[in-house]
Amino acid sequence: MPEGSTAAAAAATPAASPAEAPIRRGRGFALAFAALGIVYGDIGTSPLYALRECFSPLHGIAISSENVLGIVSLLIWSLSLIVCVKYLLVVLKADNRGEGGILALVALVGKKLQAGGGRAATVVVLGIVGAALLYSDGMITPAISVLSAIEGLELITPSTASYVVPLSLFVLVALFLIESRGTARIGSLFAPVMCLWFLVLALLGLGSIIGHPGILAALNPFHAVSFIAREGWLSFGVLGSVFLSLTGTEVMYADMGHFGRKPIRQAWFYLVYPALLLNYVGQGAFLLGEPGLADNLFFRLTPTWSLYPLVVLATAATIIASQAVISGAFSLAKQSVQLGYWPRILVRHTSDETIGQVYVPFINWFLLAGTVGLVLGFRESSRLANAYGIAVSATMLMTTVLIAYLAHARWKVKLWLVAPFTVFFLIVDTAFFLSNATKLVSGGWIVVAFALVLYILMKTWMDGRAAFAKKMQAFRLAPDVFAASIKINPPVRVAGSAVFLTGDPRGVPKALLHNLKHNRVLHDRTIILSVQTVEEPSVEEAERVATRALDAGIWQIVLSYGFSETPDVPAALAAVKIPGFSPTAMDTAYFVGREALVVSRKRSSMALWRKRLFAFMFSNALSATGFYRLPPNRVVEIGAQTEL
Repeated sequence: MPEGSTAAAAAATPAASPAEAPIRRGRGFALAFAALGIVYGDIGTSPLYALRECFSPLHGIAISSENVLGIVSLLIWSLSLIVCVKYLLVVLKADNRGEGGILALVALVGKKLQAGGGRAATVVVLGIVGAALLYSDGMITPAISVLSAIEGLELITPSTASYVVPLSLFVLVALFLIESRGTARIGSLFAPVMCLWFLVLALLGLGSIIGHPGILAALNPFHAVSFIAREGWLSFGVLGSVFLSLTGTEVMYADMGHFGRKPIRQAWFYLVYPALLLNYVGQGAFLLGEPGLADNLFFRLTPTWSLYPLVVLATAATIIASQAVISGAFSLAKQSVQLGYWPRILVRHTSDETIGQVYVPFINWFLLAGTVGLVLGFRESSRLANAYGIAVSATMLMTTVLIAYLAHARWKVKLWLVAPFTVFFLIVDTAFFLSNATKLVSGGWIVVAFALVLYILMKTWMDGRAAFAKKMQAFRLAPDVFAASIKINPPVRVAGSAVFLTGDPRGVPKALLHNLKHNRVLHDRTIILSVQTVEEPSVEEAERVATRALDAGIWQIVLSYGFSETPDVPAALAAVKIPGFSPTAMDTAYFVGREALVVSRKRSSMALWRKRLFAFMFSNALSATGFYRLPPNRVVEIGAQTEL
């Protein structure tokens, strides 16, 4: 679907969307420059291994001039169609109030389905699957990127081969250890390093093209089609390696909220895209002249004297690419918690100026363990490449389905325009996915198993919360009914304010009922507080707090947060105007229910093992005190048991 064909889509997108907000020219170029270090690290380091893997002996493709032209043509047109057309011209229009990524897209589609009376459950499952797959991508990307960069040492001195794995582990462990410090201090270095990296990519490729200009024939898509027709099933296997050149595309969409779509497009078309094309074509030109030297193909483009600085630069680029993917996993974890797909876990902010910079210890150590395990298990980037791509190709396939629905249902694009675009990219994405699926037997099963475990955990948590909420409905007492009963039979009132947290704004917290039953007192100012997450990335401060006065000195407050925000209850309550109430006063106490689940063997919608798994996750979730930033010295926890 060309840009002009989506005019209706652009018109239907809210004008206030941060992704579409006008950007001054100077500011726009500054954001485009910054995007080089955050958005394009993953896809920008793919030349280290993508074309090399296309000629892996596993594929059985001879290094002939026809095959070189065909595969380079496939790389060129995959980048052009998938990145330029599908993502930059179409998918980036699907912003959820400026935010992008699979969860933002799922929230957008789910909201449209609910508004239209459709079933959104399937879309939610797609969101969980997509999140699980992207977590696994955050584990394998650092491993393959750093390994492929440090393997360049083998061209300098073959005896250094035994040091590649230890050096890679050192770099990766150091990378994960400094994550807790955040990227604010070193983030300013990312863009200049990546800018230098892309310039070097372009120069290396250009130098090789000058020596063998015949490679420019690969710009003709006929060579790609001819290669597929000539090699048949063998070409299908090569598609999985061609896909390695596209693995950072979903990251580009997810980072839209940080930069906006225009700077991301500028960075791509002005520098990243030309540099990648020149380098891939240059590697193909080298193969035309030296068909027997496909191993470490990228590093063979440079003279021997410059290998050391190139290895250093490549390692720096892969560290930046890895860091961006890891940070993306942190943001994804934060969104998953807010949307109810994951238990409450510790989230630390690493910057006072930038709200999006967070550190999630559990995810950090989990990914570190997985990354180290992959490096030790595979030991070579070529072997890792045989396990890489399944997760991202599946996510890209889901994105095509979801974006097609949005284009027709929300943007009101005519079906005759949506259908050809959808069919074409479904065919392309399905071909890439099926080709990558053949990697299951060569190590891809590890990534799928990792994603499957995460999916089971996330789906169990979501289903368990639903079952728990249904169980609590049997004991639900409406706040209005409770306040009316207090007015009729008033208990002893004590001075001060009490804030009772509840997950269901339609019912009175069990902690409040237990406190009244056992202590037989009620504070002068009793507040029933619930915190809800909306299917938008952020909530305007004017819409954050909803306050309702009930009878007998009882108030109900609902705080709303977006899925990209971290709740801060005391800060939000500071805007509440209730006579005599201050969230920071010493006479204000916060009452939190502490439920203990008792797993029942009775038949229900959840299997017994899933009930036990949910109970384990429930009991180990971060307490409301830490998650909502409540003052610990004024929190009262009231325990209760609930049978599940």
